[in-house]
Amino acid sequence: MRLLLDTHAFLWAIAQPEKLSKRAARLITDEANQLLLSTASLWEIVLKVQAGKLKLPGERDFLPQQLASLNVECLPVEADHVMALLSLPTHHRDPFDRLLAAQCQVEHLAILTADAAVREYPIETIW
Repeated sequence: MRLLLDTHAFLWAIAQPEKLSKRAARLITDEANQLLLSTASLWEIVLKVQAGKLKLPGERDFLPQQLASLNVECLPVEADHVMALLSLPTHHRDPFDRLLAAQCQVEHLAILTADAAVREYPIETIW
């Protein structure tokens, strides 16, 4: 299964795995699944670190190391993903979450998320 990790799912997987649902934890550790993280999520994480809302080790290699340890691939933001936002309902006010929903639509991905607002989009959500 190809799974896009919501930003919080990735952060919980690397720092607070007890916050993951049992199903989410099982899917993340199942090597048969292809795990993806949007570059938009990486951007969101960096913005939160810079704003002092999130603490991560200051090493530049920390996030790439965590991606590698979980066998997570980065999903680039493509023009098609951005254009899909034009037809996406505004269930969610967070532009990062809206972009993740658009990426799921375009790429036919399920998203691993605990966010109820993301679940309102016509995409497959798993938690």
